[in-house]
Amino acid sequence: MLTFDHKALSQSLFGAFLAGLSRAITGVIPIWVGSAPSERQRIYFANHASHGDFILLSSCLRPEDRARTRAVAGADYWRRGRLRRFLSEYLLRTVLVERNWVERSQDPMAVMLGALEQGESLILFPEGTRNMTEEPILRFRSGLYNLATARPDVELVPCWIENMSRVLPKGAFLPVPLLCRVIFGTPIALVPGEDRKDFLHRAQNALLGLRSQTNGERE
Repeated sequence: MLTFDHKALSQSLFGAFLAGLSRAITGVIPIWVGSAPSERQRIYFANHASHGDFILLSSCLRPEDRARTRAVAGADYWRRGRLRRFLSEYLLRTVLVERNWVERSQDPMAVMLGALEQGESLILFPEGTRNMTEEPILRFRSGLYNLATARPDVELVPCWIENMSRVLPKGAFLPVPLLCRVIFGTPIALVPGEDRKDFLHRAQNALLGLRSQTNGERE
């Protein structure tokens, strides 16, 4: 007997709606310079300057890839209030991790690995928080390295998100229509024997290399 999955349908329709809205507001152009859309399980790691980053990146994926890709986000923000909790857990399917290591009840690595074990791909922001500085990128935290170590079979794709910080800056509720791009680079992999510091430095450089192709954010 067939069962009707209302939750899956709601998530699919909401994902398609957000992708269409994102494209309409930003005219986002996905640029695949070192990789191509694929059925492979992936971790898309990107720079982070806006709450809209993961929606913009997700809108650049094929519908079938978007359906199996979940963004990693901070539980401290998305569980604050019933509306955010409903959006993140029911409609957006985000993987919520607790960033406060003193108060957290779940290990963030266990939560992310759990999603990967279910066959999901992830959107990850290795900076750990939004970059509100004048620097192009913040120092990467250890999560990407730990995931690469635990799951070397999952492809790591660097993605540079251009201009989203101006479309939806901190504190803004309504987006400002501006052109954006998402550049998907060449996948990287952990080299046998490579230590954490060297790997994260190489991952940062992979993103900064993509940024150099944009000639900075558009005016």
